[in-house]
Amino acid sequence: MENVNDIQLNLLQAVTQKLRDYFQLVKFRLSFLVVFSAVIGYLFGVTGHYNISDLFWLALGGILVTGSANAINQIIERDTDKLMKRTRNRPLPTERMNVSEAIIAAGTFGISGILLISWIFNPTAGVISAVSLLSYAFVYTPLKRVSAIAVFVGAIPGALPPMIGYVCATGKIDFVAVVLFSIQFIWQFPHFWAIAWLQYEDYKRAGIMLLPSPSGKTRMSAIQSVIYCVVLLLVSMVPYFFNMVGLIGNFFIIAVGIVFLGMAWSHYNKVDDKSARILMFGSFLYLPVMQLALVLDKLL
Repeated sequence: MENVNDIQLNLLQAVTQKLRDYFQLVKFRLSFLVVFSAVIGYLFGVTGHYNISDLFWLALGGILVTGSANAINQIIERDTDKLMKRTRNRPLPTERMNVSEAIIAAGTFGISGILLISWIFNPTAGVISAVSLLSYAFVYTPLKRVSAIAVFVGAIPGALPPMIGYVCATGKIDFVAVVLFSIQFIWQFPHFWAIAWLQYEDYKRAGIMLLPSPSGKTRMSAIQSVIYCVVLLLVSMVPYFFNMVGLIGNFFIIAVGIVFLGMAWSHYNKVDDKSARILMFGSFLYLPVMQLALVLDKLL
């Protein structure tokens, strides 16, 4: 009986560890934020009533596509990840998962997600999903070790989720889709740079340079976040002036934008890790709050 119990316990531990490894491989928490943006885009574009089943399929397709991109990212960077404290315990650097398994998983997730979005919604959304996956995995990822321009390149696939959700609802790329893309595109610069500031030594050890200033953690890098937060505040008001969002929604958008700008300004004044950490967490809060404000009129 004890042997049977030991076998069952070992099996349970092995299954639990494998699930944890896959959650790490697809960066599930990051994928969830991406899917949230896609759902907001869908809700912003849909007219009349929407089906809960559509939101489920969109979320599933988004998780699969994003998970695939993140898995490929880790496959390519598995040697680099060994050099950084933040990533050295991932399944590939520790060899808890072999490369072949990760490649099969990434391919299965990516193809399934793209086909699912194309089939349930429309081919245009499927094509954009494929562009997002491929550009993130095979352009942004290797470029990170070449130049800080990788932040700009990576912001493109990072800004596509709300557009994908909108196109799933409407079947077209129009001015509204471009506005949704633009807001998330600009948001990523202070977001990325706050993370790059905090992980500067880790990134430097791995040969990755993402801060805008060649000198690294300087006031010149910090002022860039302020500039982009100002631009973000202005662009985020475009939906109101084009009657895409109501007065209440616009109020919340402006309010959260001013708070985010204040965090960036504080980081510029203090030029330290504490203010960068506040800016980073602020960026994580800003995006969902602002996006919820976009659909506030429909939710009320």
